Amino acid sequence: MKKYGLRARVITLTLAPTLIIGLLLSGFFTMNRYNDLENQLISSGTSIIEPLAISSEYGMTGKNREAVRRLISYAHRKHSNIVRSIAVFDEHHELFVTSNFHPNFESLTFPKDKPIPLLLDISFQEESLILRTPILPEGKFSANFDSSHINEPLGYIAIELDLSSLRLQQYQEIFSALLVLALGLGLSGIFAYRLMQDVTQPISHMVSVVDRIRRGHLDVRIENKLHGELDTLKNGINAMAISLSEYHVEMQQSIDQATSDLRETLEQLEIQNVELDIAKKRAQEAARVKSEFLANMSHELRTPLNGVIGFTRQMLKTSLSENQQDYLQTIERSANNLLTIINDILDFSKLEAGKLLLENLPFDFQDSLDEVVSLLAPSAHEKGLEITLKIDQRVPSGLIGDPLRIQQVLNNLVGNAIKFTEKGNIDISVELKHLTDDYVDLQFVVRDTGIGISERQQAQLFQAFSQADASISRHYGGTGLGLVITQKLISQMGGEIGLSSRLHQGSTFWFTIRMNPTDLPMLNDHDITQLEKKKLLLIEPNMQSASILQQQFISHGVFVTYRSTLPEIIEPHDYALISLSSNSKPSIETIQEMTSQLSANCSTIIVGLPSTELALTDELNQFSHITCLSKPFAKKKLLDALLVEKDLQPVPELPDLMAHASEEQKLPIKVMAVDDNPANLKLISALLSEQVETVITCDNGLDAVQQATEQHFDIILMDIQMPKMDGVMACKEIRKTALNAQTPVVAVTAHAMEGERERLISEGMDDYLTKPIEEHVLQQVIIHWSPLTDNSDVEKITILADAIPELHVEEANDKVMGSIDWEAALKQSAGKEDLAQEMLQMLIDFIPEVNEWIDKALESDISEEELCHYIHKLHGSSSYCGVPRLKQLCNLIETSLRQHQTISDIEPELFELQDEMEKVTKDANLLLSNK
Repeated sequence: MKKYGLRARVITLTLAPTLIIGLLLSGFFTMNRYNDLENQLISSGTSIIEPLAISSEYGMTGKNREAVRRLISYAHRKHSNIVRSIAVFDEHHELFVTSNFHPNFESLTFPKDKPIPLLLDISFQEESLILRTPILPEGKFSANFDSSHINEPLGYIAIELDLSSLRLQQYQEIFSALLVLALGLGLSGIFAYRLMQDVTQPISHMVSVVDRIRRGHLDVRIENKLHGELDTLKNGINAMAISLSEYHVEMQQSIDQATSDLRETLEQLEIQNVELDIAKKRAQEAARVKSEFLANMSHELRTPLNGVIGFTRQMLKTSLSENQQDYLQTIERSANNLLTIINDILDFSKLEAGKLLLENLPFDFQDSLDEVVSLLAPSAHEKGLEITLKIDQRVPSGLIGDPLRIQQVLNNLVGNAIKFTEKGNIDISVELKHLTDDYVDLQFVVRDTGIGISERQQAQLFQAFSQADASISRHYGGTGLGLVITQKLISQMGGEIGLSSRLHQGSTFWFTIRMNPTDLPMLNDHDITQLEKKKLLLIEPNMQSASILQQQFISHGVFVTYRSTLPEIIEPHDYALISLSSNSKPSIETIQEMTSQLSANCSTIIVGLPSTELALTDELNQFSHITCLSKPFAKKKLLDALLVEKDLQPVPELPDLMAHASEEQKLPIKVMAVDDNPANLKLISALLSEQVETVITCDNGLDAVQQATEQHFDIILMDIQMPKMDGVMACKEIRKTALNAQTPVVAVTAHAMEGERERLISEGMDDYLTKPIEEHVLQQVIIHWSPLTDNSDVEKITILADAIPELHVEEANDKVMGSIDWEAALKQSAGKEDLAQEMLQMLIDFIPEVNEWIDKALESDISEEELCHYIHKLHGSSSYCGVPRLKQLCNLIETSLRQHQTISDIEPELFELQDEMEKVTKDANLLLSNK
């Protein structure tokens, strides 16, 4: 919208009212005068025609044309200035007489088809005004006049008046009005100009001066003499300019002072930056020294501490007095507590330095959590607490993640819950928040009924070396690092942790993590369809535990009858599950009395004992109708107990050609196994020898390609990371040979990372196996790719149960020595004790060589690539020997080296690896010497 200046507004507001008022007045008076002139002409015409109509009665009555003509001619001559013509018409609209010839008498006549009007008729033509009036008889000039015809006209007179003189007068009136209007506008323009001279010009001058002041010319002033408010405005602008000038001078002085101060500050900042840089370098050096110190101290402390723990356990196996056994158990507990503190400090230092790397391995989620609960159950049951585990049924059984770190987090949270709870429940639940083909979002919740935490104390929970209350550390013990490590581990796994708690009302800790699902087969040797429509009597005094067990059984199709105590009337059931409270101190007699009442109506009776009452297990297991389990019930063990009957044992649906119990039942095929690690190659060769007739082994890719050019194989198992030629390149070269171009090649690797399977298959592999190789998985792969297997049989293949013999509790304890889990070693060697001993001996023989290369690496004599090669070989060897801690350290260091970390970055982990290798060597020598 266009903005008008002050000058235009003054002119508009001055002239517009004059113009509007002048137009209205001139228009009003002109219209009045216009109408008056017309009315005056009509009045004149009326004064002429009416007397003529009266006078013409005599002539019209006697039809005397001459008399009428003389009468109208006289009237025409007398008013010739306005009259153009006068005509008289008879009653038949015929011209009777006229005062002047008229070219068109029809314009003067009334319509012939209508009667003559009795009143004066007035009509305007273009240049004339026509008046017509009837000639009425009044009976004065006829003796025979009939009064009944007084309203019948004798004719009528028409007069045509000239309008030219009238129009001229009207135009003169309009011209006069316009002249007066123009005169008024001229006078208004003169006054407006004068007003602009007195107002707008000074204001324009002031605007110009203000603009110059705005641009910095503060010495400019308004000098003209003005009047009234303009003079006041002038004085105000001048005063403002003076104030601005003074303020500008003052501000310039302040700027100069601030510039000087800033220059000094910048000089001080430069000095401080130099000091900070020096301090930063000192802090980095101090952090490096601290990291080295922690690593060295951990190494130096744990070496003698592991000796104390190991030999204490050995002494506990000898004949000791009661006091001696109690003293040694106290030493073992104290040493374990000290080892836990050292591990916490080392983990904390790794997390602070960002050097703690997470594994990404496939694992059985249910078994992993059952293991945590089983380990923590004794400490909970000693205090009379019930501990429960509830897992959402929608959570996949197999996941990819770091199971040890997840267990560590749960150990910390559940351990704290047990520590700070005197009575009630410890409830662990896992809920599925989101599930896609690529990832699984889980929320873990740990609830207790303990002492609770106030809002003020909650802010201190996740601070290192601190607890909610300083006095708590004295009463309950601990370093205060558990929750800090937990928070950092969860953060590193991409999750978050939180809590809600009220003082004396318990606490709820929760954390979320994201993991990846896996299509790799998990160990599942239970055919739970055999439980459908079975009836189970559940006796559980704890409501939370009973609810979890009910949901679990119902999901398997079992009909559950729940009672909190043993009912008086017992109906027939397939199973009875009796869960004894952790507060109870059951006796053999009490349990026998309960089971004797059930045995008549229940074929299978399972008794759940608190983990503190395992001494009763041996005595109760002597009764054939009773199966004892430790609380809380691990899912796998509970299903084992339910399916103990022969008719419910799961039967693997495998083709008849895969029963490998005898030599005659081996598959008549030839398989080549390729692996650069002797232990891996020996195990694969031993497993294959029981399943197929011919096994060819190669320790590198070049030899495998050479063998493939000389003979045909039915299946090839190919390691991926090998010297000289890796597995992917060897596979591509084998595809080029004539004999094995179509032979299935199965990749064997320890890297179960997301997308690894797809990558290897896209590189030319046909299938994918992860280390350590499970016997039942190997059987499945061989049957699937065997040329003897029909396509219809492939879909029937299921995972075989483990061939590992079950170990009793006492045997399992005898088989675990320090850093070696002999039960796991037997499982990984398919239950063959000789093979397990041989593989462990191979690992012990290889450790000195690895130790020597680590020393060279610490002295910077070899590169990271050379060290990675030996660590990779040690990683492969440790995968089959029941040394989980050594395997974990190898995986951590190998991953770090493959991520291009330097040897100095992983120096603490290398010290820890040497420490663990020393422990494994010592424990292995003791174990093997007893064989």
